[in-house]
Amino acid sequence: MRKIKITLPDGSIREFNKGIAPEKVALSIGKKLAEDALAAKVNDKLVDLSTPIINNAKIKIITFKDKEGIGVFRHSTAHVLAQAVTELFPKAKPTIGPVVEEGFYYDFDIAHHFTPRDVSKIEKKMQEIVNKDFKFQRLELSEKEAKKTFKSNPYKIELIDEFNEPSSAYKEGSFIDLCRGPHVSSTGKLKAFKIIKIAGAYWRGDAKNKQLQRIYGISFPEKKQLKNYLQILEQAEKRDHRKLGKQLDLFSLHEEGPGFIFFHPKGVVIINILKDFLRKELDKLGYKEIMTPLILSRKLWEQSGHWDHYKENMYFTKVDEKDFAVKPMNCPGTILIYKEKLPSYRDLPIKLSELGLVHRHELSGVLAGLFRVRAFTQDDTHIFCTPSQVKQEILQLIDLVAFIYRTFNFTYHVELSTRPEKFAGKKEDWDRAEKALKDALNKRKIKFKINPGEGTFYAPKIDFHIKDCLGRTWQCATIQIDFLMPDKFNLQYIAEDGNKHRPIMIHRAICGSMERFLGILIEHYAGKFPLWLAPIQARILTVADRFSLYAKKIKEELEKNNIRVELDVRTESVGYKVRDAQSQKIPLIINVGEKEEKNNTVAVRTLDNKLHFNVKIKDLIKKIKDNVEKKKEKFLL
Repeated sequence: MRKIKITLPDGSIREFNKGIAPEKVALSIGKKLAEDALAAKVNDKLVDLSTPIINNAKIKIITFKDKEGIGVFRHSTAHVLAQAVTELFPKAKPTIGPVVEEGFYYDFDIAHHFTPRDVSKIEKKMQEIVNKDFKFQRLELSEKEAKKTFKSNPYKIELIDEFNEPSSAYKEGSFIDLCRGPHVSSTGKLKAFKIIKIAGAYWRGDAKNKQLQRIYGISFPEKKQLKNYLQILEQAEKRDHRKLGKQLDLFSLHEEGPGFIFFHPKGVVIINILKDFLRKELDKLGYKEIMTPLILSRKLWEQSGHWDHYKENMYFTKVDEKDFAVKPMNCPGTILIYKEKLPSYRDLPIKLSELGLVHRHELSGVLAGLFRVRAFTQDDTHIFCTPSQVKQEILQLIDLVAFIYRTFNFTYHVELSTRPEKFAGKKEDWDRAEKALKDALNKRKIKFKINPGEGTFYAPKIDFHIKDCLGRTWQCATIQIDFLMPDKFNLQYIAEDGNKHRPIMIHRAICGSMERFLGILIEHYAGKFPLWLAPIQARILTVADRFSLYAKKIKEELEKNNIRVELDVRTESVGYKVRDAQSQKIPLIINVGEKEEKNNTVAVRTLDNKLHFNVKIKDLIKKIKDNVEKKKEKFLL
């Protein structure tokens, strides 16, 4: 039999028989790897472990440690969910079942409304399917065969009509589902799973279409992993930013604007504190803030490439009978400002920052409080620089991200996403950009993971994934080196040789979405914001009405020193007023009574419920100002 050469993950090259499957290659590397294997990448294409390899190839065995492995594992579980539902409810029509950020879901067209009792039945049936260890079998289908197989399901027929290629399906037991794959080898690998919730959804996310029922789930290779996840979920439930946002009067959500956030005064205070913090740091580094329009012409979005690559996520309108789009990104508007002048190399780098409101269409089923919205403020910066300045600018950005995240006590890991299959621009420019990002990370001795093919259509990027107090990770900051936009818009500067040269454009965000970042902070702190970030830093409580004048005097003194303070002179018990202030997570509760008025002092209760008596006002103010200036995590009197 003819031999083929396969490059293994460690870079070594070994010979195998033509037609060998990745699962056999994994076994040749090690028994543990073979047990953990979920799929494989053959020449960077994700395939089933049973797929024959017929030519020389480079291989990577995919496990649950890989992002792709998590996707394959959970999408396979979604198929088991669909099988269980259709066996229990034969009239249910399965539609789609993708992997999402926190698990997977499957939408069903069914007249019956799922109940908690149904959930138990479905999980029990799923366990039966897992125990039977059905093989996932790939079926290659012509359009005619696919339509015959799914003739009773109009949703699958609609999908088949959209495919520009032969369809594929997967079969486990007697259940067949339309799917591109790949999948795990058999249902027996799906040992630990849980249905998380039931929700409503519209087909294609369009309210004009029929309403479906969506079942969300999560799955892991081991039951211990599931148990840990559910414990985190329980803690996260207590910290849910949507509940705390309502409790603390920060923001609200309304049917009149699905996916759009209504910020209340206290929420705006926090957003503005975050913006001012960013602005102060950017001022130190020579950034100039700009503002660009919300709506721009179709011509601009065609020139930038967004019209072709991002159209399905954009909102459109007409102005004077011409096509316009609501901006999903700030970069094209920034470019128009840069083009107003022809700068000299002496003017570079030009650093333009914008806290710009952008709109992106998200399906209704994935909207989630502040975490997934349709309009958000992006803390954007676009740097225009010479090739020789790129390295220093990237290093400065890495340092800036580290400083900002350190302020919030976030740890993080870094990922580098490289050129995707469908990219715009020149390959050699992509290679230069990827090298510059790698060199900067290595210079700062930062460990990073490479995500092949996960870059944006116009640039490779460094992504920073912060970790909150529950161990959850969130992708926020990004740094991108862009050669494409300067070419598309013919950007220029006068170089030292007197000729016109093309600048390099660097995109970056640190918080990413200010709304999402606030949601992360709410859950990270469980609503107990550090003093510098709290919308109300102190509340003054009176023991009786006769101390109201003294309390007002203290309030005025604190306000003179820019301390955000409230006064509670209600005729309620002190205990009631303390509990109310604590429910509002107010960092400092200041009590005043006869002793305090007589001694010109206050009693202060901190968030850790410790009481401090005989505190002089000037000492309290000094402590507060020092805490806020240094942005300390905890307030200590």
